[in-house]
Amino acid sequence: MLKKIPKLLSPELVRIMMEMGHGDELVLADANFPGHALHPRVTRCDGIGIPQLLAAILELFPLDHYAGHQAVLMDVVQGDPAVPVIWDTYKEIIRDVDPQAVIGYEERFNFYERSKSAYAIVVTGEEVLYGNLILKKGVIEG
Repeated sequence: MLKKIPKLLSPELVRIMMEMGHGDELVLADANFPGHALHPRVTRCDGIGIPQLLAAILELFPLDHYAGHQAVLMDVVQGDPAVPVIWDTYKEIIRDVDPQAVIGYEERFNFYERSKSAYAIVVTGEEVLYGNLILKKGVIEG
């Protein structure tokens, strides 16, 4: 165990975040997301919801303010009646850590394509439809 690292973060996930550079992206995927089909670097956090994991990640993870959006949500497919109220939770968690953060939206298949070029995908136990989120890593100013 180490001090100040949230217990929800596995050693593998901390390693992945440490390896990431400025501008690299991390996908937080819901339990329905085809992570293994899209990317060779997948880590699993089964049984953990994205809100809890997002809060833990953002304790260590700077967001990229050189980009137009620091986070991106998978937009609801046109005609789908789903209402992902979890987005409000994500926005609150992000804004509590980074009030200047801008959150964008990607169409489902564009989100999948973007996920292919992410640094890694974290498949979670989140069961909410459209619960997927991409975070863009920023820099630490010293």
